[in-house]
Amino acid sequence: AQLVEFGGGMVEPGGSLNLSCVVSGFTLRSYSMAWYRQAPDKNRELVARITTNSLYRDYAASVKGRFTISRDNAKNTVYLHMNNLKPEDTALYYCSKGWSASQNPGDWGQGTQVTVPS
Repeated sequence: AQLVEFGGGMVEPGGSLNLSCVVSGFTLRSYSMAWYRQAPDKNRELVARITTNSLYRDYAASVKGRFTISRDNAKNTVYLHMNNLKPEDTALYYCSKGWSASQNPGDWGQGTQVTVPS
């Protein structure tokens, strides 16, 4: 499996960013997918996850109402739309294969940095 994230950057508080995760080496439509993030000196945390058919989506309380996870199985891509960004959203954002955090490093992307200055 290969997962590559795009779309990170620096944005002012209140701004928006759209992250993309392009996957290859496996059939995306067969797997739930998730976004995680890790800020400096903090544990990795689940941001959002989505089932194979997009019928169920789960969000961390800190991002609910501001972030939206979506997917396009035909394009082998998973998205994270982030609105009303806050300084506490600053982190390295990872795309991951599966509903739960995988122990296989190959099920994770390399991450894309999101920075929201205070």
